[in-house]
Amino acid sequence: MNIIILGAGRVGESVAESLVSEQNDITVIDQDPARLRLLEERLDLRGVVGNGIQPSVLQEAGAKDADMLIACAAADESNLVVCKIAHDLFNVPTTIARLRSPEFNEGDELLGKSGFAVDHVICPEESVMRYIEQLIQYPEALQVLEFAEGRVSLIVVRAAADSLLVNHTIAEFRDRLPDAQMRVVALYRQDAQVDAAPETRILPGDEVFVLADTRKIRIVLAGIHKTDKPVQRLMLAGGGKVGLRLARILASQYDVKLIERDKKRCEYLASQLPSSTLILNGDGADEDLLHEENVGEMDLFLALTSDDEDNIMSAMLAKRMGARRVMALINRRAYADMMQGSTIDIAISPAQTVIGELLAHLRRGDVVAVHSLRRGAAEALEGIARGDHKTSKLVGRRVEEIKLPPGVSMGAIVRGEGKKSEVLMPHHDTLIEADDHIILFIPNKRDVRAVEKLFQVSATFFG
Repeated sequence: MNIIILGAGRVGESVAESLVSEQNDITVIDQDPARLRLLEERLDLRGVVGNGIQPSVLQEAGAKDADMLIACAAADESNLVVCKIAHDLFNVPTTIARLRSPEFNEGDELLGKSGFAVDHVICPEESVMRYIEQLIQYPEALQVLEFAEGRVSLIVVRAAADSLLVNHTIAEFRDRLPDAQMRVVALYRQDAQVDAAPETRILPGDEVFVLADTRKIRIVLAGIHKTDKPVQRLMLAGGGKVGLRLARILASQYDVKLIERDKKRCEYLASQLPSSTLILNGDGADEDLLHEENVGEMDLFLALTSDDEDNIMSAMLAKRMGARRVMALINRRAYADMMQGSTIDIAISPAQTVIGELLAHLRRGDVVAVHSLRRGAAEALEGIARGDHKTSKLVGRRVEEIKLPPGVSMGAIVRGEGKKSEVLMPHHDTLIEADDHIILFIPNKRDVRAVEKLFQVSATFFG
């Protein structure tokens, strides 16, 4: 695909990096030539220096031949305007805008073709908030990602030494949890993938990827990791857009303390949050302040400022001072990679949380959800089986007849709609029916194209 990206900031850079790896033709527009030059040196893409809302700049970037425009500039206004110009002047088929304001929602008339012509909206801050919410709800997990409108979840858990699963095979684990609709789809040991075969034995420290009926998550988590006590006390360092959004959601359910360095911002936060939220004017990496506010008694410490170094330092300090679990918002990919397996329990990348939303719009076939995993190296994908035995590579076929790339595993099938839907763990003789939602784990992104083809209906396909 020919894709134009407006903005070479952190989100734009991460989007470009992910899309270049899939053999797309990428052009990035930015007003900073030095930033573009660094991107061109590192990635196989073309940079165009200029203001993307100017038609001449879009023309130079190849808008006439573009399949998609992704507007990731810092200002909502720029992203809205460039989508409008790309649609009206250059007939770009698909436009996606990063919009921070909560007042613009996908599907609104204002964003329609007669308005700003924005087909899809992405908001990294909103994605990060949803991601953190899930981790608070399931403190034992490293990741919790939803499919099929929340009916199936992919949970990533580090196997604990004293858990039910450790030192047992995957087959034994399934036998020990007969009431849980679940399947181990991947296993990583010391950052290397291990075959998730029935006879594979789980060792302490292994990262276990499990697809499960969302209603059974707690049963599965208890089997892999000793049950952590529920989160009650939280401390947030950073009252920016993410910190404020998160505090608003959490204030009614948890005991929340929020540290913000800027005094005026503290005053604004106080006007936006309930009086039960304690707002502190100070530095999240101030050891004396953390001690005074009993950081060692916190169930969760979240470092959410816009500065990666500050977030890393404050999260590591909070952990050393006794916080049970710490998370840090880290934009730079190199920093996030370095922090994996460190004293920081979870490093959150805002760009990576939103990449999956973008990839769902790029995937061919009837793909409805995508989650990027293992820092972009792997993927979990949900597609819908359409057509019939003559036109589909899936419908009317048993699982054993479907040719999946090596390593790709079919983790779950959701059949039916709404309350009548059922979650199936496919076996070799399970027959795929029309409109089944199929969730697959793809350990290597190079196999994505082959998987996409399975969900493409062909009028001439006869097996």
